[in-house]
Amino acid sequence: MKKLILGLAMASLSASALAANTHGPAGCGLGTEVVFRDANEWHEHVLAATTNGTSGNQTFGITSGTLGCQDAGGPLAADVNTFIDANLEQIAADTARGDGETLQALADVIGIQQADQARFKSQMQANFDSLFPSEQTTSGQTYNGVVTVMASDATLAKYLG
Repeated sequence: MKKLILGLAMASLSASALAANTHGPAGCGLGTEVVFRDANEWHEHVLAATTNGTSGNQTFGITSGTLGCQDAGGPLAADVNTFIDANLEQIAADTARGDGETLQALADVIGIQQADQARFKSQMQANFDSLFPSEQTTSGQTYNGVVTVMASDATLAKYLG
């Protein structure tokens, strides 16, 4: 039971950290955009973040670009860089295997359609050495590498905006 609670807490914190990029401490989602729209006290932010993270609407908003989770510009949404920064080690591990929960989540955050997800994963795996050239690779370098790999693939280039 403790592991389940810890897992849920970590998932909601990860989603909140991902979405907090330009939306204040609670991130984007129903809690921020509707329920606690004018939050300015710490407890209101906590309640908004809890609503965003536990009801699953923040993940939906990030994936669909709704609930205040719209693209902030650039070749990929700003949330992609934030996601890579928060999950760099696991993305590297999943990329080396060519599959995994975090690589799937990266595809979802980018907005890769189901029909193109296998291609995305195989291209990420095939270009592992350019995405993660050393143990000191930064999330920014990996982000730039993902953009470069996607730009060089006709199927994936359409997701760059």
